[in-house]
Amino acid sequence: MTLTPEQKAIIDTYVKKPQWRVAGKRADFNAIGERFGVDPVVARVITNRGVTGENAISMYLDGDWRSMHDPALMKDMKEAGGIIRGKLCDNRRIRIISDYDVDGVTSNYILLLGMQRAWAELHGMRPDDCKIIDYDIPHRVHDGYGINIRLIDKAKDDGVDTIITCDNGIAALDQVRYAKEQGLTVIVTDHHQIPFEENEDGTRTYTLPEADAVIDNQRQDCEYPFKGLCGAGVASKFIQYLYRICGVDENEVMEFLEILGLATNCDMMDLVDENRLFVRYALETLKNSSNPGLNALMRLSGRNEKKISTYDLGFLIGPCINAAGRLGDAKQSLEFLLERDPDLAEARAGELLAVNDERKSMTESGVRQIRDMLEKATLSGRWGEEATLADKVLVAYIPAVHESVVGIIASRLKEAYTRPVMVFTDGEQPGILKGSGRSIESYNMFEELNRFREMFTAFGGHAMAAGFSIKKERLDELRLKLNESTVLTDEDVTPKLMIDVAMPLSYNSIELTRQLEKLEPYGKGNRKPLFAQPAVSVVRAWILGKNQNLLKLRLDMGDGRCIDAIDFSPEEFLNNIKQWFGEDECVKMLNGQQNAVVIDIAYYPAINEYMGRRSLQLKMEAYDIGI
Repeated sequence: MTLTPEQKAIIDTYVKKPQWRVAGKRADFNAIGERFGVDPVVARVITNRGVTGENAISMYLDGDWRSMHDPALMKDMKEAGGIIRGKLCDNRRIRIISDYDVDGVTSNYILLLGMQRAWAELHGMRPDDCKIIDYDIPHRVHDGYGINIRLIDKAKDDGVDTIITCDNGIAALDQVRYAKEQGLTVIVTDHHQIPFEENEDGTRTYTLPEADAVIDNQRQDCEYPFKGLCGAGVASKFIQYLYRICGVDENEVMEFLEILGLATNCDMMDLVDENRLFVRYALETLKNSSNPGLNALMRLSGRNEKKISTYDLGFLIGPCINAAGRLGDAKQSLEFLLERDPDLAEARAGELLAVNDERKSMTESGVRQIRDMLEKATLSGRWGEEATLADKVLVAYIPAVHESVVGIIASRLKEAYTRPVMVFTDGEQPGILKGSGRSIESYNMFEELNRFREMFTAFGGHAMAAGFSIKKERLDELRLKLNESTVLTDEDVTPKLMIDVAMPLSYNSIELTRQLEKLEPYGKGNRKPLFAQPAVSVVRAWILGKNQNLLKLRLDMGDGRCIDAIDFSPEEFLNNIKQWFGEDECVKMLNGQQNAVVIDIAYYPAINEYMGRRSLQLKMEAYDIGI
């Protein structure tokens, strides 16, 4: 909806402007820089990321396959590996059951090909000769999340001996018990938090499914040193251990790192420790992927000739793989990854791109609809009666939208409003709403929702995301309870613009920028470095691009030199300059005349390559006056 200035002022009282803050972590940056051969500014950025100590910094800067942790440290890894090795030796039928999102599909892919390779080594055969291992994936609408009774019965009818889950199963207490009653061997591999009950004394009682082995690095009794793996990460660790005990060279598990990096980024895991290495490897190899499907997807989307970023993983490749599971059958995505014929792979890639375009359209419509609803309710003053921007926890209901996109809608709203968001829509079962939630760092969504677990008909997730179902008549009650009980403050829901160093523009150089590139990939848990300088004079501004969507600024560095900066919201920038300094000063700035435009800027340095020439430029991340 289009807001008047008065209405926008009301909305802005609830949707806060970002606070600029300079990170204050202390260390001997000169000593760190000298030890690792980096500029003290780079040393400070590393320290701000919480990376301290010789080993951690060394892994952060130069980590590789040899830096990764031993899978045998995971609780039940040896038991699960021994069980599966025995099943492979005896040619028992094994079925993999995964979730339907990117993490689930890629976990399934890793387990399938990994166990086929182990079987082949044990029997002196080729992996393609293995016929005892297959897979199943629940249908998002008809089955819901994870392993269920229908899938178990189907496995039993098909003569399956063993079910191994991936990216699900840790909360499937009843389902696993049922599978065991049917005589099946069950192994759970998962990364989600362990279900628990809060005791009166504040302690927790955790409950594991009664499987033959439960591999989940979130277990309280698991000694694996890194708790941030996604489901595909746990699956790859299992395959690495299986290779070890089946005589396969463990280095062969590296063929899955590309897929694993994709899953890690798309499942919004922190890019720290091993995760950062997985994603870095994926970015290096995806440009010319050995997987025909991914190669075709990169080519058809025009990304194979450009530097691949975490943005491409999270907003192009991942959503395409997700799209089939969201709008149809996730087996389509797994078959796409498994396809070895380049022509068929290209056809499948085209289908996924088309499905993803449909998903994007539905998402945009849903986000717009909920934003309008929240703003109208806020302006009407109906606080407490329905969801408004006065709520610290946003709980929204949107009918007639495909349930598969509510998680994406929730993610977009979380970014827009800097608060936890839960989005519900009508499920297939009358009277039952299905939803998905995305959270912020200061709100553990799994733990907060677990306090009201009895209100849900289905529930699971982790600190930053959750999926759930609820009776429609209880939705308002849930919204009220979550907001009444929340400890979130205005400070928590105010976005923060964290500056690594208040650094003069003149300190920037191509060499420093090259060193900063060693800190990539950037993403959740490893944000892009950000620098700032107050009171920067704008010498000139240009509006460029075919669609007039690029702003180029020439900035005074304060030492007699100038440097160019770019921004992608030229209309907003010009409107702000007119408001702050007046129309005349804006015109002077655009004409390159002496002007009074002076702004505080937050920026990131980058190297611009044009016609064989390399030059330094800044990407302006934010700007303001009088910060």
